[in-house]
Amino acid sequence: MRKIFTFCILLHGANLLFAQANLLKVRVSDLESGEVLAFASVKVLHAGTGALTDTAGFVSLPLPAGVSEVQLEISLVGYKTALLRVKTGKSQVKIALEALSSSLGQVVISGTLKPMTRSESPVPIEVYTPKFFRANPTPSLFDGLNIVNGVQPQLNCNVCNTGDIHINGLEGPYTMVLIDGMPIVSALSTVYGLQGIPNSLVERLEVVKGPASTLYGSEAVAGLINVITKDPRRAPRVSFDINTTTFGETNADLAGRFQTGRFTGLLAGNLFNFQKRWDVNHDNFTDVTLQQRLSGFAKISAERPQNRQANLAMRYVWEERDGGEMQWTPAWYGSDSIYGEAIKTRRAELIGNWQLPVSERIILSYSANIHDQRSAYGKTIYDARQHIAFAQLNWDKTLWQKHDVLFGLATRYTWFDDNTPITSSLENGANNPSETWLPGLFAQDDVRISKQHRLLLGLRYDWNSIHGSVLSPRANWKWSPDDLNTFRLSAGNGYRVANVFSEDHAALTGSRVVVLADRLQPERSWNGNLNYTTKFFPDFGFIGLDASLFYTYFSNRILADYASDPDKVIFDNLDGFAVSRGLTLNTDWNFKKGPKMLIGFTLMDVFTEESGVQTAQVHAPPFAATWSVSYTLPTLQISFDYTGSITSPMPLPVVPNDFRPGHSPWFSLQNLQVSRKFRGFECYTGIKNLLGFLPRDPLLRPFDPFDKQAQDPVNNPYGYTFDTTYNYAPMQGRRAFIGLRWQLD
Repeated sequence: MRKIFTFCILLHGANLLFAQANLLKVRVSDLESGEVLAFASVKVLHAGTGALTDTAGFVSLPLPAGVSEVQLEISLVGYKTALLRVKTGKSQVKIALEALSSSLGQVVISGTLKPMTRSESPVPIEVYTPKFFRANPTPSLFDGLNIVNGVQPQLNCNVCNTGDIHINGLEGPYTMVLIDGMPIVSALSTVYGLQGIPNSLVERLEVVKGPASTLYGSEAVAGLINVITKDPRRAPRVSFDINTTTFGETNADLAGRFQTGRFTGLLAGNLFNFQKRWDVNHDNFTDVTLQQRLSGFAKISAERPQNRQANLAMRYVWEERDGGEMQWTPAWYGSDSIYGEAIKTRRAELIGNWQLPVSERIILSYSANIHDQRSAYGKTIYDARQHIAFAQLNWDKTLWQKHDVLFGLATRYTWFDDNTPITSSLENGANNPSETWLPGLFAQDDVRISKQHRLLLGLRYDWNSIHGSVLSPRANWKWSPDDLNTFRLSAGNGYRVANVFSEDHAALTGSRVVVLADRLQPERSWNGNLNYTTKFFPDFGFIGLDASLFYTYFSNRILADYASDPDKVIFDNLDGFAVSRGLTLNTDWNFKKGPKMLIGFTLMDVFTEESGVQTAQVHAPPFAATWSVSYTLPTLQISFDYTGSITSPMPLPVVPNDFRPGHSPWFSLQNLQVSRKFRGFECYTGIKNLLGFLPRDPLLRPFDPFDKQAQDPVNNPYGYTFDTTYNYAPMQGRRAFIGLRWQLD
């Protein structure tokens, strides 16, 4: 009996050993950085087995016998829980976990011109990845920014649909747009700077709110948007993204990587086409301009000794757009019979950097662009050409262990010519293109006082060939009492030279004539910002809070007067002061087994004061909120994205005795997307503007765009004239879209 019992035990043990002989080796890493993750929990569901990964990110698990497939659950604090189905015949699998807060360790450069993690930066920086913008597919980054808290893409003309980007309520000329840190986007072409950039080549967007003139010079008054393109060495081998809407808009991105010898390159292209005329509000004007755009991008990186930098990028944008009366065709270009606005743009850009072959870290960065614009606004012909060349030499040096010092020399040359009196001689009226030199030098000291305290001090000196010397100081202090809480206090100066408005007046004003009241002086601003970030790791996932109080005071503010004369926009320096102040809050909610939510709002008060009278800034809503909610069904590989914004009433540019309200109504723009991944492809579809919101009466007197009956006292007792600037929301209602993405790494 004892022998039989012993034999049974041995037989059972052999069966167990045989059943568990198949071991599965699992490697766990971070999705973004690729770094291995130690102490991640890996469980075989329904088998009761599991273990933690070792310091190399590996764990070996026995698989049960008698089944062809098992399901693994992989989890780690700070990361989304992942589910993975594995065939029991496999011996090894790899899994990459997505961080609950992908921005915890992101590298940024916009705040200090030196790469550092976002958590270390003394300057508050917001980072947005292509995944964020894919939740609401758009044909350009300009349109995609409408779900970024505190950033407002603002259309300024209801016929030609040109616009600019507002940060914290300040108009587009106060926002600097950079590509790979180079200020190649100028006022004449701000809207085109973010259009035609293929989404497939964008690595991330860095947004800095508040003056950044100490590092970047003129125009960085409200803040800056830095578009970081992908490193060709880490870009996918091939990728494409194509989508279309029920309105007839088609957008396509294509990118590919190549390598030859020491050089690795990235080629990308963007095509956008929209040729269907819509007039939903029946005013006989196109609701959205017809557009054709083709953009090409090339970037090459070279391998050099000691990993020194060497990058060169080029971009070309060709675009034609037109809008106006439904009967308009190019044959009526510049005529006074059928009203139309048409803009033809040709733009070429060059961007690069090269690290000098010396022991010190010295980098030369450079850029150049040519922007050519041929346009007509009704019978007014506006032609303009602009050339900009920029170069900057940075010397990065560590002194006394705690001081990261940056010295820089920079110069910018701007040549501008158009067919208006602004670029003509006062003596004889001959053509006199504007030429401006802006050399400067700056110094920055990043002091690591202790683990908890960090101080950034900076000073820049510029000499403007028209306005003379300009000093721009700044100071940033970062205090982290622990690993979860950080305070950042910033103070700085910004300035903007006066020729900016002359550069983009036609795009901004459309049907109005520009008047420069006096010799405009440079604007100056002083800004203070208190930022607080904190992180929580409850059992259900992650919560991140990012709050800021901001205050900006302007002197010599350049203002656009729309009210004095309905046919003109008059620019002059303010005889008083202007203020932009408010509160912004971003919240990041991430659930281990649930949705990811980004919710933010901005409260702001933007006004000017002259002779004791306060006037609210047009197109600056006192309250605005944005959200992005994403949820994925891992077993089905189906994702849901719900994005949107809500905007409070904002002051609008009305004319005297205007019958239209002086403030916009409350409105909300919402979007829904469903996507599914299969065999390397991702198919997505959804609805934009779920509520179907459309602004009312965007055009004044659309039936008389050339003002031929404007002087009729009976039918036009208030003397209204045709006006296109009354805008607060896109003129596109509810529409469906469908698209397909594919990527080969």
